[in-house]
Amino acid sequence: MEEVLLMDLIVNKEIIPHNVSHAFLASGLLIALALVVRGSIQLIPKGIQNFMEVLIEAIWKLVDENIGHHWSRQLFPFIMTIFIFILLCNFMGLVPGFTAATANVNTNAAMAIPVFLATHFYGIRVHGIHYINHFLGPIRKPAAIILMLLMFFVEVIGHIARPLTLTVRLFGNMTGKHIILIVLGVIAPFLAPAVILGLGVLVSVVQAFVFALLATLYLAGAVEHAH
Repeated sequence: MEEVLLMDLIVNKEIIPHNVSHAFLASGLLIALALVVRGSIQLIPKGIQNFMEVLIEAIWKLVDENIGHHWSRQLFPFIMTIFIFILLCNFMGLVPGFTAATANVNTNAAMAIPVFLATHFYGIRVHGIHYINHFLGPIRKPAAIILMLLMFFVEVIGHIARPLTLTVRLFGNMTGKHIILIVLGVIAPFLAPAVILGLGVLVSVVQAFVFALLATLYLAGAVEHAH
């Protein structure tokens, strides 16, 4: 009897919400994919290795050009993991019977908060106490103390808003994508499948890239020297 009740709770999503189960599934698929690619690496790439190398090269170029060669080596695995996880979750939302884990604010916040923490961790690690100069504006003189305080509070508010905007932006776009796809399916059920898949793939790739781009720019701003 207890087993039946437990299964009912799970089915009714009272224990494991869809976003959690699909996020775990995406993580498992990525781990399996990494093991497959690692075990079949060839000097002349083909198949899935080609696809992974294209993704890795694109994100590596983004990170290296914005953060710099020294810190990009440490931060690239973090940003690449976020990008490919979001991309896979977005693609899973296009499969009938599945939902995108990124269409939930909790999943997105679980990625946005580490970006926020990593930004200030590396900012302090690189600059030490001088990291506060990033929050004081371009004029740092005793006569401009009021302006410096104003800039400090403005910067603090802006930094606190970053994880919120990362979370809401991805949630809004992925939720909006689902609504648009449903509307297209109702309006043109015979022509919609190709349009739906094409639009869904485009939105999924763009939103994963935008999240990775913003994370890269936040980290780049933290490790650069304040001007």
